Amino acid sequence: MLVDWPSYLWTGFVALLPGTAGEMMLAVGVIEIGAGILVAIRPRIGGYVVAAWLAGIIVNLLLAGDFYDIALRDFGLLLGAFALARLATGFPRDHVGSGGAR
Repeated sequence: MLVDWPSYLWTGFVALLPGTAGEMMLAVGVIEIGAGILVAIRPRIGGYVVAAWLAGIIVNLLLAGDFYDIALRDFGLLLGAFALARLATGFPRDHVGSGGAR
């Protein structure tokens, strides 16, 4: 393992939720895979879901401390997810994946 993922989790969350920090991070991984699939299938909805998820991650990182650089990176990703959701509203659903042919 290259990274100790549970170290990124604020200890207050570990105290509030059942299970260990490692188990919580495994659940986070499953949720993030689901969010990625949602973005691929329904970017109009998925972009907002991912932006909200990233906002939660940013709050967690700021509470944990020492991870301000990662929080800033995730803020950029949040803006990108929000932009994707906004851009997806400009394209009709029946043209997605058609290569622009009408």
